[in-house]
Amino acid sequence: MVRPVSFRMNEQTAVNNYFQEDPHLKNTVINQRAQEEFDQFVKVLREHGVNVIVVEDTLERDTPDSIFPNNWISFHESGTVCIYPMFAENRRKERREDILDFLEEKGFVINEVMDYTVAEEDDIFLEGTGSILMDRVNQKAYCALSERAHEELFIEFCEDFDCFPVIFHANQTVDGKRLPIYHTNVMMALAETFGVICLDSIDDKKERKNVVDHLKMDGREIIAITEEQMNHFAGNMLQVIGENDQRYMVMSSQAYKSLTDAQIKTIEKHGPIIHSSLDTIELCGGGSARCMMAEVFLPKTNLQ
Repeated sequence: MVRPVSFRMNEQTAVNNYFQEDPHLKNTVINQRAQEEFDQFVKVLREHGVNVIVVEDTLERDTPDSIFPNNWISFHESGTVCIYPMFAENRRKERREDILDFLEEKGFVINEVMDYTVAEEDDIFLEGTGSILMDRVNQKAYCALSERAHEELFIEFCEDFDCFPVIFHANQTVDGKRLPIYHTNVMMALAETFGVICLDSIDDKKERKNVVDHLKMDGREIIAITEEQMNHFAGNMLQVIGENDQRYMVMSSQAYKSLTDAQIKTIEKHGPIIHSSLDTIELCGGGSARCMMAEVFLPKTNLQ
């Protein structure tokens, strides 16, 4: 997780991230509130035994969205690190080699770096685990196509990682029009034994059925959320491991409050929920709890 130093509403991402809103506050106030929310979120995760590695952002780069590292990097069990092409030019500054050095110092093993960023030269983008939902157990990857998730590059990624691609289109209503959702991970979350998904956002019935069929085929219980709940970031969740190998479903307090009692009960059948207030981060950044966590699956050295 990356602690922000210059968080604000990013004008470059707002062109197709319809979750962002301008709070009409000074940037210094916005950043201070974001830091407070970040610190509290990290505290809550650690209290549940989740191993959180915090990296400090730097002022020199002017990276308003650095708090969402999962879009530029992903870490894999094979020791491979992926670096991704980003839609917004100022988000490309978030990519930092020193983070890899920092992880190696912590005892993680990096065998290979796969860098897809050359695609930016052709205006082709694929924004990490924002665009790609990995089912690492069943070797599948889900992707809602958008300006930030290019189909050919996603298929190339799936070939590189020997994953079966599940491709679809997901839309949201903006000023009466159906427009593409910028990232797959705001309308869908995958846990080991269940999936949370805004099926209403997949307008094409065949595509919707295909996604449902894959989830059912792999034995996942499907928890459907509404578009209104998705707008409260109820699709932007991540399952993490805490103390004693306990699985937790992590989300924002806004997302939690948007869920019905029945939905909460269904999620809690699979494991407890952790939530924390991320109101400022959600309002200005258009991302939530899941976007803030780049989970590290890298192997560790025997010395650790």
